[in-house]
Amino acid sequence: MASGGIGSFAGDGVDPRMSTDAGRNRPIMPQERLLHDPAVTFDEYHYYAEKTRAEEDEASRIEIPQMGILRIMFPPKNGPSAVHTASEASPPGGDYEKRQGPVTGNTNLARRDLRLTVTDEEWTNASRAMRTATWAACFYLITTDIFGPFGVGFAIGTLGWGPGIALFTVFGLAAGYGGYLLWTCFLGLDSYQFPARNYGDLAFRLYGTIPRHCVNMLQFSQLLCTVGLIVISNGQAISQVSKFKLCYAVCCLGWAICGFAIGQIRTLQKFGWLANVAVWTNLTLMSISMGAIAHSPPNYGVAAFGSAGATTVPDDVTPVNGVYPPVKHYAGLPDPSNFIGSVNGLMQGVAAFGGAQLFVEFMAEMRRPRDFIKAMWFAQAFIYFMYMFYGLFCYSYQGQYVYSLSYLGVSPYGWQSVGNMFAVLSGIIAAALYGNIGIKVLYNNIFMDLFSAPPLTTKQGKYLWAAIVPIYWSIAYIMAAAIPDFFGLVSVLAAFCVVQFAYTFPPMLALGYAIHKGAMQDGEGFDPATGNTIHHDSGVRRWVRGFFNGPWYFSVLNVIHAAASLATAGLGAYAAIMGMINAFKLPQVNAFSCRSPLDSS
Repeated sequence: MASGGIGSFAGDGVDPRMSTDAGRNRPIMPQERLLHDPAVTFDEYHYYAEKTRAEEDEASRIEIPQMGILRIMFPPKNGPSAVHTASEASPPGGDYEKRQGPVTGNTNLARRDLRLTVTDEEWTNASRAMRTATWAACFYLITTDIFGPFGVGFAIGTLGWGPGIALFTVFGLAAGYGGYLLWTCFLGLDSYQFPARNYGDLAFRLYGTIPRHCVNMLQFSQLLCTVGLIVISNGQAISQVSKFKLCYAVCCLGWAICGFAIGQIRTLQKFGWLANVAVWTNLTLMSISMGAIAHSPPNYGVAAFGSAGATTVPDDVTPVNGVYPPVKHYAGLPDPSNFIGSVNGLMQGVAAFGGAQLFVEFMAEMRRPRDFIKAMWFAQAFIYFMYMFYGLFCYSYQGQYVYSLSYLGVSPYGWQSVGNMFAVLSGIIAAALYGNIGIKVLYNNIFMDLFSAPPLTTKQGKYLWAAIVPIYWSIAYIMAAAIPDFFGLVSVLAAFCVVQFAYTFPPMLALGYAIHKGAMQDGEGFDPATGNTIHHDSGVRRWVRGFFNGPWYFSVLNVIHAAASLATAGLGAYAAIMGMINAFKLPQVNAFSCRSPLDSS
């Protein structure tokens, strides 16, 4: 009788599943485990996941009301829990409340010694307390995470009509497929007993400790840089609106301080209404900018700095005797020999749908994670059609002059200012969302795992969160402000991080999940009565059987998908690094200066 490791494909080891309690043998319970315990097998994770999904399905049939269209469009700030716990069902002052209150209320469940006093029901109730987000709130969170249509026209301009439409369609479908794969893995590995709180937890349960640390490090780095990027870009927007009369460093610092306050929101359900605001703000900005683009000429003054023509065919945006060339369009690549320019356009398409790095965190706070797939596909379809319509509209009117941020490509200063202010509002909300997840990755994997920090549902955890938020935002601001050509650095991170989370890691995780599940035979699995996991064989033979029982054609598809994503990431990294090399040939301005980098005077 052997016990399979969590995901090590090298082989299986024996895991003693019994402990002694007052002279009596009993299984080791989930709350007695380490927070990330390598002794827990895939079979045990899967057993409790199926149990949790069945409980959620039963609760949804009894308790969850149907949502009207207004509640979907404008979700409330708070909602009822997924499952009413015993403490909610008991009258105030009841025996259960007296017993549960101090344990699950402010007890530090990150400490293993304190968890030994927690009952099974109290342990699962503590997990339920973290799950409050509805699928409607999740729709807006996904849309806020991904929704950035203002570079789509630029991307189509660097690729031409045909390649631009084709690539955006392919990457949109690939991103949706990746979300589906993450959803499948999450449903099969997450449970009230062993909650999966972030992307790294899935990697840990399928492949082991080292992949978990690598995924967490990449995710934390990406989110930190993204927060810093938004702070700097918002500072640039304010400096431009003020016609560069405000000190650039003050413009950026103000948004970092704003993050101290908005970052105090801890739960994603409470973020739902802010995400709602961000989505409608972006839609309003799209409508305003389309009206301005249709009734005014392109912003020729910035064409040489960040337009599609400047990236691919500079002669198309270079004036001759003071007269700019007419607007032109390309059916195919504008300049097939300009490899870097075309790849930069390609990466715009990749990054446009690159929001999967937060999908696991969204599911972890949903009261019914099975509904995530509904929210995800609705969000992906909405985003795709909005992207395509807006991008094609901008390119059709401005051609090679379409700017990397479309609302800055309009020529009237007033409409530029309106665009900047709307973008600033949606940007700070997106930054707060990224900061929220970034801090949770740090908190769950460093503070709780290594330093036994209290859970965020406790009073001590809330105080600690309040203290960490300004430190996190300060680090993001200082790092972004200090690095010249920070936007170039973010392009490199996009190639190394965004592509992996949205396109590479999902098929790799799905492959591991399919192999583990496909390798199971009759008579194998986790036995809750004894705490043992039974496997009849181990090693390469077992994993080969799992690959071909996956079913095999999905396993092959996922291998091809992951390989293609890695190749795309390599191309993007090459283009981004070459872009940074070229950028550093010119003097760079950082955000500790009073002079804005947008000020060409």
